[in-house]
Amino acid sequence: MSSHSPALRSIYRRLLRELPSRSQGETILSSPSPLQRRIRNTISTPIDTTSAVPRIEEAEQFIQYAQAQRMYATLIERYNPGMNMNEEERVRLTARRVGMNLPITDLFEKK
Repeated sequence: MSSHSPALRSIYRRLLRELPSRSQGETILSSPSPLQRRIRNTISTPIDTTSAVPRIEEAEQFIQYAQAQRMYATLIERYNPGMNMNEEERVRLTARRVGMNLPITDLFEKK
């Protein structure tokens, strides 16, 4: 395990970077999430040398998957900006995009 220690430490840090960020008041080191504790326990358990390389490769694949998922979510948000808008806001912005404004009467009916 000592020969794989720097590699495991690096993988652990990369895994933590890919986890969703926590609130500003909490730091990762002061109150780790259950997932972080599970990852740390799994990585810190002693393993024999025959199973160390496949576990490291599996962790690398998981890191690549998490990076790809994060990039996918970023691209979806970037190229579909109206995805989280309600229908009225989407219609208003679409009309503005082609140089039109929605009628004012529509706005007064909501109030």
